[in-house]
Amino acid sequence: MPNERQDANAGNEAESPFKGKTGLSRICNALSYSLAGLRAAYQHEDAFRQELWLAAVLIPLALLLPANVQGKALMIASVLLVIIVELFNSAIEAAIDRISLDQHRLSKRAKDIGSAAVLIALTNVMIIWGLVLFG
Repeated sequence: MPNERQDANAGNEAESPFKGKTGLSRICNALSYSLAGLRAAYQHEDAFRQELWLAAVLIPLALLLPANVQGKALMIASVLLVIIVELFNSAIEAAIDRISLDQHRLSKRAKDIGSAAVLIALTNVMIIWGLVLFG
């Protein structure tokens, strides 16, 4: 029967060998990976490009429209949420395609659910902007 020390170390064997970096090195690597992810999304994902260009229009527009600071913050946050959700959706789709390009009901379900999340985020933009501007 394993003791407490063995239990504590058992999880370390399954962790990635890339998890050992700390401090400034870790921050620099994380920034590099994040920028690579944004670059990959922009290069390979049409929906991400479209939503990024939409954000490039809507965020400055939010700053120019007659709304209070909280309203502007909500408007900008709702647009950024679309970008975040699209990144997750694109990551899910890429992972599923990496596993298999074969048609499978669970792959379809995962991709459809990711797409639904993007739709809800876009609906959220319309509701927030409508409430701030006309509510």
